[in-house]
Amino acid sequence: MTSIATFSYSVAALAYLALSLLLATRWRARPHAAVMACAAVASTLWSAVLAWEALDRWAIPAVDAVEIVRNATWTLFLIILLGNYRQPGSRWPYGLKPSVCTMAVFYVVFLIGTIVGLPQVDFLSSLGLMPSVSAHVGLSVLGMLLVEQLYRNKPVQERWAIKFACLGIGAMFAYDFYMYSDSMLFHQINADIWSARGVVNALSVPLIAISMSRSAAWSGDLAVSRRVMFHSAALFGSAIYLMAMGTAGYYLRYVGGSWGTVMQVAFLFGALILLVVILFSGTFRAWLKVFISKHFYSYGYDYREEWLRFTRTLSEHGPGLGERTIQAVAALVESPGGVLWLRRDGGQCAPEAFWNTPVTAATEPDDSEFCRFLESRQWVVDLQEVETDPEKYDNVLMPAWLTDIARGWLVVPLIMQGRLFGFVLLTQPRSNINLNWEVIDLLKIAGSQAASYLAQQDAANALMVARQFESFNRMSTFVVHDLKNLVSQLSLLIPNAEKHRNNPEFQRDMLDTVNHSVQKMKLLLQKLSRSESPEHPAPLAIDQVLRQALALKAAFEPHPVLAVAETGLQVLADRERLERVLGHLIQNAIEATPKDGRVAIVLARTGAAVRIEITDTGEGMSEDFIRERLFKPFESTKSAGMGIGVFESREYINELGGTLEVASEPGVGTTFYVILPLHQHDAQNLDIAA
Repeated sequence: MTSIATFSYSVAALAYLALSLLLATRWRARPHAAVMACAAVASTLWSAVLAWEALDRWAIPAVDAVEIVRNATWTLFLIILLGNYRQPGSRWPYGLKPSVCTMAVFYVVFLIGTIVGLPQVDFLSSLGLMPSVSAHVGLSVLGMLLVEQLYRNKPVQERWAIKFACLGIGAMFAYDFYMYSDSMLFHQINADIWSARGVVNALSVPLIAISMSRSAAWSGDLAVSRRVMFHSAALFGSAIYLMAMGTAGYYLRYVGGSWGTVMQVAFLFGALILLVVILFSGTFRAWLKVFISKHFYSYGYDYREEWLRFTRTLSEHGPGLGERTIQAVAALVESPGGVLWLRRDGGQCAPEAFWNTPVTAATEPDDSEFCRFLESRQWVVDLQEVETDPEKYDNVLMPAWLTDIARGWLVVPLIMQGRLFGFVLLTQPRSNINLNWEVIDLLKIAGSQAASYLAQQDAANALMVARQFESFNRMSTFVVHDLKNLVSQLSLLIPNAEKHRNNPEFQRDMLDTVNHSVQKMKLLLQKLSRSESPEHPAPLAIDQVLRQALALKAAFEPHPVLAVAETGLQVLADRERLERVLGHLIQNAIEATPKDGRVAIVLARTGAAVRIEITDTGEGMSEDFIRERLFKPFESTKSAGMGIGVFESREYINELGGTLEVASEPGVGTTFYVILPLHQHDAQNLDIAA
């Protein structure tokens, strides 16, 4: 086994030596070549030392120190390749970020401890603890995390240049993790695994060399996303926690005697529950996010992620925009709740939405000193700072109800086109937040964005109300038009009543006309009320509808003449509305025709449709008038006309699937053609007959 180990590590030493020579000669001008050369030299020295030690010719003291140096150089190479190790303006040594300094301190302490022999203290070994092995496991996990972050955060088009280096370096750390984890489990290093380690490391050299040949495409401006860093930190922390708890559980089993196993199981189960509680704790997650933003990044926010989340929250479908606004703004500073006030037409800023806070009815006049300050300065107000440094806020008088709200913290103004649209009060955050210029500017921009969404919602609601009023006004216009026609019919009865007062037939027609007018007035009143019932189309005999419409025109001159080519033809429509439409067209024909003229109505079948011709010998219309004014609402040539009768007629006929056509010649007359589809039953009979 000794000869196998010697051969294995000798092969690794030669492989790393060849890589070092390549880096020092052919690839010396490549990016990061110097750092990789240091790592390759350290790996060469490490492999040679282990090969020499395997011969049992020379017992090298503190051999683990060489391995620590080797791991440290590869870790440094990965950090530099990530390009995320400097922090401009930092107080840390050489501008390094705290996370990098922390790892460097850990390596130095571990190296010193290894040299002086602290990890091999007999007292710790007698308790079953293996500090040196545990530290090596931690270094292996750190290396694998760095490799994972490097590959994950590289753009897809650049991964081809780095993937083989990630595979090679990751394989080294993964094999170390496997070997030392096995050692922790069995309290000794497996000789076979240890002997094969050299060959495994040698196999990673070609992979690293391939990536180095492509290193011209490497870039050092890569930034690790906060999401990846957050999950990696949580995973790494959980691993360390579980390792520590496992060690403590083993110690309990070791000293617990007959109760040892019970104590170990109970302790590990409790530790696992505690870990789950911590990981699902909102306060802990908030603290970890703030800690990572402070110590790992130049800026406290990943603005792309934050703005996507902010916009996604506000753009969610459904009601509750006010509550979603509070949630979106509060998430920027880890606040657990808040209240939204909006400016209303009554001159008050009234509470509109609440999230995880008690409901309050407190309002604030929009011309108060506080609201004027928010509108003019557009500042985010820290209520705690107002008490300690009121001069910063121009000694503005804060509303009493605002300071009485429990855990009140920040007032974020919602500015829309330079005017105060409202404001959001946020409660104390889960974790301590440093209100620097970055946080305040982000809150101000978020407030303006939220104000635009809220203003858009108000505009949409106002438009909906306006459309309802428009619909009501349009319906009222049609009703007034129908009332005008009824009044005209009744007005004609009055002069003829004296003349034909003793004529029983006239009295009967007059009563029918008055009764029909009353019924139509009742229907019109129903349309104006909120309890209007929807239309119910039904099969109608079109000749009967025409006869009813003509009966109401009996008092007018000239009397219309109806010619029915075929009876029993049916159409699907609402009887009252179709009668009103046809009656209006007949009424127009009568009014446009002198008393000595002629109005004729012809009903006939045309294919699968009903054709109604309403012809008069009146004044007629020009083509320009028909094209530009006839079907335009509120255009009329009559002194008392409203100009919506023909428009309504065409709209309803189109709803029924028919068409309204017109042919006219000035001085000759006009013909309206109403074409309606036959009811399905009649259309089927027509097909059978054909």
